Amino acid sequence: MKDIPVRTILLLPLLLLTACAVGPEYRPPEARLPTQFSEAAATGQWHVAQPGELKVPARWWSVFNDAELDRLEARVVLDNQTLKIAEAQYRAALAGVAAANGARLPTVSAAAEVNRGRSAGVTGNSFGLSASASWEIDLWGRVRRGIEQAQARAEASGDDLAAARLSTQALLAQTWFQSHAAVLQRQLLLGALKDDARFLDITHSRHDAGMVSGLDVAQAEGQLNNDRAQLSEIELQQAQLEHALTALLGGSPVEVAESPLPPVPAPPELLPSGLLEHRPDIAAAERLAAAANAQIGLARVAYYPRLDLAATAGLHSTVLDQLFNAPGRIWSLGPDLAATLFDGGARDAAVEQARAGYDQAVASYRQTVLAAFQEVQDNLSAARLLQREAAEQAQTLAAARRAREIAEAQYQAGTLGALNVLSAQATERAALRGSVDIHNRRLAAAVVLLKNAGGRVAALE
Repeated sequence: MKDIPVRTILLLPLLLLTACAVGPEYRPPEARLPTQFSEAAATGQWHVAQPGELKVPARWWSVFNDAELDRLEARVVLDNQTLKIAEAQYRAALAGVAAANGARLPTVSAAAEVNRGRSAGVTGNSFGLSASASWEIDLWGRVRRGIEQAQARAEASGDDLAAARLSTQALLAQTWFQSHAAVLQRQLLLGALKDDARFLDITHSRHDAGMVSGLDVAQAEGQLNNDRAQLSEIELQQAQLEHALTALLGGSPVEVAESPLPPVPAPPELLPSGLLEHRPDIAAAERLAAAANAQIGLARVAYYPRLDLAATAGLHSTVLDQLFNAPGRIWSLGPDLAATLFDGGARDAAVEQARAGYDQAVASYRQTVLAAFQEVQDNLSAARLLQREAAEQAQTLAAARRAREIAEAQYQAGTLGALNVLSAQATERAALRGSVDIHNRRLAAAVVLLKNAGGRVAALE
C-alpha cells in the first residue's frame, strides 16, 4: 500500500481543476421598461431583487378593516387545496436540492456474500465482505451546475408558493366582497318587490274605482314579475359565490350575512416601480432563467471526460473461520476516466436545446415584468375612474329618488299615469343597484392593485 500516497499526489493537479465550471456565468436578464405610464410614473431604479429579499406582507388585506375577512384569510392558508399543492411542490424542490448536494460526497456501499458451488469437480463454499466508495471529481462543474440548477428551481418554487398564496388570498377577498354585494342586491330587490306589491294594490284599488284603466294594472304586474325574475338571478349569483368561498376554504361552508360593504381605500397617485420588485411571480420567472442558464453548463459538460475516484476493500475466504485472516484481505484504489467519443450529434443538440430554453426563460421573465406594469396601470386607471364614477352615481341616485317621490305624489293626486311612476321606480332601483355594483368593483380593483403590488399595503396608503 506504499503506492497510495503517490497516486494521490498524482491526482492533486486534477483536483485543483475543480474550481472551473463549464458554461456561461449567470447574469440576471435586463427588462426594458417604460419610464412612465398614463396613470402613474414608474419612479426609482428597477433591479432584480435577490433571493431571500422577497416577502409578501402578512395581513395585507387588513387595509379593508373587515374582521370576518381577517378570519377567513387565516383559514384559507391552512385549508386551500391549491396552496397545499404548491407547498408540496416546494418541498419536493427542496428535496431536489438536497439530492443534488449529495453528489458532492462519495457514494459508499457495502456487501456480504455466501456462496456454495462446484468447480472442476470440487464442491465448496465461499464467504466475502466488501465495501466500496466512489467519488466524482467535479473537474468541469457538472455537480456544481446541478446544484445551481436545483437551487434556482427550489427558489422559483418557493416564489411560486408565495404567488399562489397571494393570488388565493386576493381571490378570497374579491369573492367575499362580491358575496356581500350580492346579499345587498338581494335585499334591494326584496324591498323593490314590497314596493311593487304595494303599488299594484293601489293600482287595483284605483282600477276598481274606475280611476285608471287595465293598462295601468298590467304595467304594475309586469314590473312586479320583472323584479321577481331579477331576484332569482341574483340569488343564483349569491349561491354560486358562496360555493366558490366553500371551495376556496377547502370545503368548509360559509354563510354571508347582510352587512355594509367596507369603505374603499383611496387609490395612490404614484406607484414606485420598486414595489414590483417584490412580486413573487417576477422573482420566480427570474429564478427559472437562472436554472435554464445552469442547464447550458450541464449540457456543455457532456463534451468533457468524467473522472471518478473509486476504492474497494474487503475480505474473502473459502472457510468462514479464516475470513478475517490476512491472506483473505483485498483492496483496490484508482481513478476512472471516461469520455464519449461519438454520439451522432446528441451533445450538440442538447446544448442548442439548453440555449433555446434559456432564451425562452429570459423572454418569459421580461414578459412577466411588462405584464406586471400593465396590470398596475390598468388597476390604477380602474381605481381612479371608478372613484369618479361612484361620485357621479351618487348624484344619479339622488336625482332618481327625487323623481320617484314626485311621480308617486302626482300619481296619488291623479295627475300622472302609472307608467311614469313605474319608470321612476325602475330608475331609482337601477341607480341603487348601480351604486352597490360600483362599490364592489372599486373594492375588487383595490384588491387586485394590492395583489399586483406584491401585497404592499403602501400602494393604497
